[in-house]
Amino acid sequence: MGSLVLRREMKFEFTPEQLEEIKRWEQMTDDDIDYSDIPPLTDEELAKFKPARLRLKNPKNIAS
Repeated sequence: MGSLVLRREMKFEFTPEQLEEIKRWEQMTDDDIDYSDIPPLTDEELAKFKPARLRLKNPKNIAS
């Protein structure tokens, strides 16, 4: 059985089935992802978008 440690105090054990699923995810490409259930953004929604550096109080923390 595999495990994942996010922090020293947090450990997750995976079943063999879960490990197989993770292996399938690792082999996926972007073309394998089905986005058909996500509605397209409207022009109004797109107009509201701003770069993260304009939305955050401390833009120096953004990786570029």
